[in-house]
Amino acid sequence: MFERLSSLRQHQQDGRRSPHKPLLVLLALGRLAATGTSRLPWSEAEQELADLIEEFGPTSKTGRAQSAAFPFTRLRSDGVWTLDRDVPMDTVGPLREGVTGRFEASLEAALRNRPELIAEAARGLVESHFPGTVAPDVLVAVGLDPDWLEGSGPARGASPADRRRSSTWLAAVIEAWDRQCAFCGFDGAAGGGVVGIEAAQVRWFKLGGPDDLDNGLALCSLHHKLFDRGMLGLDDDLAVVVSRRFSARAPQGRTVYDLHGQRLQPRPGTLLPADRHVAWHREQVFQGVALAG
Repeated sequence: MFERLSSLRQHQQDGRRSPHKPLLVLLALGRLAATGTSRLPWSEAEQELADLIEEFGPTSKTGRAQSAAFPFTRLRSDGVWTLDRDVPMDTVGPLREGVTGRFEASLEAALRNRPELIAEAARGLVESHFPGTVAPDVLVAVGLDPDWLEGSGPARGASPADRRRSSTWLAAVIEAWDRQCAFCGFDGAAGGGVVGIEAAQVRWFKLGGPDDLDNGLALCSLHHKLFDRGMLGLDDDLAVVVSRRFSARAPQGRTVYDLHGQRLQPRPGTLLPADRHVAWHREQVFQGVALAG
C-alpha cells in the first residue's frame, strides 16, 4: 500500500515541483479521516483541489480547473485512485457531468481498518514533497493534524539510497551569515546559542538542492517561513522581493513590505546564493509576481 503512495515521488523530475497528485491524495486522506470515506465529487474537488494547488504549488499559467483535472484524472495510473466512470485524461468537461473519485478499494479498506495508517501516509507524503516549514500548513489545509509530523522514524517507504542531510550544514550556514537573518538582521541569542535563526535552503534539498554554502541563507523563523511559502524571494541582483500575494493589515505585519528591494548584506567572505539556486526558487517556489519597485 505505502509503496503505491511513495511512488508518487517519481513525478518530481529535474528539480521541477509537481505536488498536484500528493495534494489530491492528502485531500482524500483528510476526507477519509473526517467522514470515513475518501469519496470526492469533482464538483467539490474543482474548487478545493485548485485552491491547494494554487497555495502550495508553483506558479502556473494553467487555469485553476485544468490544474485540478490533471491529478484528478491521472492519479488513476498510480493504482491508488479510481473514478466512477471512464473519462479522458486531463479533460475538464466530462468531469463536470457528475464524476466522483475515491481511493482504490483495497487501499481505502486498509486505511479505514487501521486509522493510524492515515497519519503515517500523510506524514510520508508531506515530508517527501514539502519542507518542514510548509508541511504543517499543508496538513491543516486538508483537515489533518499537523502534530502527526512529530511521529518518530523515517517516512514509510524511504530507501537506504535516499539522500541524507549533512549533519554540519545547518550550523555552517548560520555561522557564515554571522548568526543573523540575511533579510532583516535579527540576531536573537540565548547564552551561547541563536534563538529564532534558522538555515534556509534556496533550492529545497528534497528537490535536488545541495548541502553547499551557496545554497543557504540564515533567516529568522518568520522570514524563513515566508521564503519557503513563496511570499519572499530574491531577484537577479540578490535583492529581496515581496510577492503581491502577501498581505498584512497591522503595522507589525506590514514591515515585511519594507524588505522589498533590500540587498543582502553578508559579512566579507560569505558565499552568496548561486544564480542557479536563486533561479530555481523564483520558478518553483515564489508565488505570483513581485511588488513594483
